[in-house]
Parts: sequence; structure tokens; C-alpha cells
Amino acid sequence: MMIALAVTGWGWTEMIWATVISIGLVFFVLVLMVFVMKLFGVIFAQQHEHKLPKQAGKPVSAGLLHEEEIAAITTALKLYKSALHDRESEVLTILSIKRAYSPWNSKIHGLTQLPDRK
Repeated sequence: MMIALAVTGWGWTEMIWATVISIGLVFFVLVLMVFVMKLFGVIFAQQHEHKLPKQAGKPVSAGLLHEEEIAAITTALKLYKSALHDRESEVLTILSIKRAYSPWNSKIHGLTQLPDRK
């Protein structure tokens, strides 16, 4: 740490101010981005309201689907998902092995042999 202080010539007060300013800048940019995203949401929502079709004399409410549309989408998704996978029994079987010795759990194979000294 003393090397960085010696190279830059900064003291502790300058380093603390740089840290505070950089953290403050990051939070300021994050808050600014939240407001920009909210503004975009308001603008696009207003544009979307102007483009909504009229249906049987009453406007279709934004973001809401009719029951028939929900049923059709759900049925299509169910058929698509069932076609992706083979029919499986979905039963998990665990077989226990009676012998306790296995080279995989033997600790002696993990030890290194000492070389013969002559």
C-alpha cells in the first residue's frame, strides 16, 4: 500500500475522496438509468395505447388476454413441451452395492510411495 502512495503522491485524504466520488458517481449513474428506463416505459406505453385495435365497439385493454387466447397458448405450450421429451417413467432407482471395497474409495492409492534410497 505504501508503494501506491509513494508512486501517486496521494495521501489518505485524497484516496478517501477519490473513493467517495467514484462510489457516488456509480450510484448516480444507476439512479439516472432507472429514471431513463421509466421514461422509456411511459413513452412506449403511450405509443402502444394509440396502436391498440378497437374490438366490437370497446377498446381492448392493454396487456390482458381473453380466456380463449390463454387456453390456446397453454394448450400449444403443453403439446410443444410433451413433444420435446420421450415418455419416461420418472422413477428414480438407486441400487446399493454390497461390496465395500472399491479402488475409487481406497485411500492407499492416493498416498505417494517414498523412493528407495541406496
